Amino acid sequence: MAAREIRIYPDPVLKTICSPVTIPDDSLDALVQDLLDTMYQSGHSVGVAAPQIGDTRRVVVVDVSASKLGRDENHGSLVMINPEILDREGKKTMREGCMSVPDYTGNVTRAEMVVVQFLDRQGREQVIRASGFEAVAIQHEMDHLDGNLFLDRVSNLKTDVFRRKKR
Repeated sequence: MAAREIRIYPDPVLKTICSPVTIPDDSLDALVQDLLDTMYQSGHSVGVAAPQIGDTRRVVVVDVSASKLGRDENHGSLVMINPEILDREGKKTMREGCMSVPDYTGNVTRAEMVVVQFLDRQGREQVIRASGFEAVAIQHEMDHLDGNLFLDRVSNLKTDVFRRKKR
């Protein structure tokens, strides 16, 4: 498969509530591979959700292992189909960015720890406990499945959103 073009806000697909995957098929595996390719080939992404590449199924990929914030505490490459948060603990505010909102970052408060249930790439049910940066990344990507961007979670658009420095 291949890396796909990231949809940029205000593309309407980014505000769509995604549909659960009901029957795994070859198109689902192709979507998963495209998400992984898109994440890894970006060179800086720690996650991608299906709507970011124009697909409205409930699928995300997350891998914080190469990030300095997540390299010490992570589950490696996660493929999460129909993810659902079962439990949350604590609060953590971090500066977040998003490939679909390339010019801005923002301070977002999320749970410090989450327990997530999902199907993996092979269709097996998994339950993991994630904390720190990995928990934040999972919550960020799962928000995309409900049509939410990090901009929807900042407390104050005037004080908590920042223009991204050019790379």
